[in-house]
Order: sequence, then structure tokens, then C-alpha cells
Amino acid sequence: MAIHMLFDPFINCGYMRRAIVACCVLSISMTPIGNFLMLKRMSLVGDVLSHAILPGVAIGYFFSGMSFVIMSIGGFISGLVVAILSNWISEKTLLQKDASFSGFYLGSLAFGVILMSLHGPNIDLLDLLFGSVLSVNLLNLECIGVIGTITLLTVALLYRALIIETFDPDFLRENGIKAAKFIQIIFLSIVMLNLIASFQVTGTLMSVGLMMLPGLSARYWVKSLINMLLLSVLIALLCSWIGLLGAFYMVFPAGPAIVLCGSIVFLISVFFGRNKGILFYIYHKK
Repeated sequence: MAIHMLFDPFINCGYMRRAIVACCVLSISMTPIGNFLMLKRMSLVGDVLSHAILPGVAIGYFFSGMSFVIMSIGGFISGLVVAILSNWISEKTLLQKDASFSGFYLGSLAFGVILMSLHGPNIDLLDLLFGSVLSVNLLNLECIGVIGTITLLTVALLYRALIIETFDPDFLRENGIKAAKFIQIIFLSIVMLNLIASFQVTGTLMSVGLMMLPGLSARYWVKSLINMLLLSVLIALLCSWIGLLGAFYMVFPAGPAIVLCGSIVFLISVFFGRNKGILFYIYHKK
């Protein structure tokens, strides 16, 4: 009986099938990006960009209502503007890149919420902030699939360059500043694309959770980058599955439930992870 409860919602309910497909695609697409953000020490950048897309999403909502495509275009433009301004500020002033990005953090969120409050019912605002994965339709799935495909192809083509830019950025700068900037622009673009794809699932407030938490957890269990990428995808898939089941049986909001599962796995990894987890470290220190 209990085993059937794990699979029946996805077999019998069309909206649950669409939700799990969307979560699976995002898990495979977003977690590699989150790993590179973590290794670059740019976790805050992902959080800032997840908020930076909200004003563009709100403007898209003005023109099209809850049209995923139009809101995605608006969110991408909004995030791109924030990324360009932040890079320009860090190059022209004394602020580091993470500090310049943080300057746009609350402003973007506040501006987006104010724009949304000027038009439309509050339930739409809640959907944008916290996601509505159970209302994903076929058009949403197609857009998420396209973004996921673009992300995986980009990561595959630029994998070596991303590794060099992550662990030895001076090497790229010494061999051409244009190459380094090109890699940065492409990387930030796919970060924004994935955040835009996920706002339907986890909302703009929590989209960075599905991107970052699996990678943070995986780092406590494995050392090599390849193993970290694979394990983080598995963790994201597991959290998505459990979160959706919680949303189905316990009537939890699906997006926050998925992110909460990721947070629980992260805490377990912090204490019990074999790669410098707290208890593992204490045991071997004796």
C-alpha cells in the first residue's frame, strides 16, 4: 500500500506527471550551474539574479497576464540589465562583483513586488514568488525543455573553459580578456535562463534553492567534480519527488516543499557527510 502511494499520484494525475517532468528537467539542468556558482563562490549572484528577474516578469505580466513566454522574456531582459550594471560597477568602482550584485538584491525584489501589487490579484503574486508547479501546462514544459537543452549543450561545449574559468581565471585573462568576458557572459546568461525556467515551479524567491542546495549537499559526500555533478542531480531529483508527494498528500505548497527537502538533505550532509562533515571530522580527529 505504501509503495503505491509513492507512484499513484504520478500515474493517475496529469498535473502531477507534468510537475514531475518539469522538476526532472530542471534538476538535470540547474544543478550543474549551481555547482559552478558554488565553486566560483558566486552563490549570492544566483540569489540576486533570481530576484532581479522579478521586475521584468511583472512588466511581462502587465502586457500578457500569466503568459510564461512573455514573462520569461521580460525576466531575462531584467536580469541581463542587472548583470551588466553590476559588472560595470565592479569594474569602475572599488566594489567587488558580489558586493555590486548585492546592491541590486532587495531593490529588484521590492520593485517587482510593487509592480505586481499595482495590477492583478494577490494569488498571482504568490504564484510568482513561491511557484505553482502543479499548474504547469504543456507550453511551460516545452519552454523548460528548450532551456534545459540549451543549458546542457552549453555546459558540454564550454565544460573545459568553465573549469579553467572557475579554478584558474587568471589563465583565461592572460590568454585574452575577451575570452574571459565571453565565458562570463555565457555563464550568467544560462544562469538567468534556468532561474526564469524555474520560477513557474519554485517561484522567484526560491528558484535559487533548487539550483544551489543539491550541489552544497553533494560537496560533503564526494570530492571530484564529475561525481559532485552526478550526485547533485540525484539529490535534486529525490527532493523534487518527495516535495511533490508532500504537496499532493499534505497539501503543502509544492515549490517550498521541494526546497525544504533540499535544505533537510543539506543539514544531514553537513553533519554526516564523509567529506569533512561535522561528525565525520570529529570521529577522525580523535
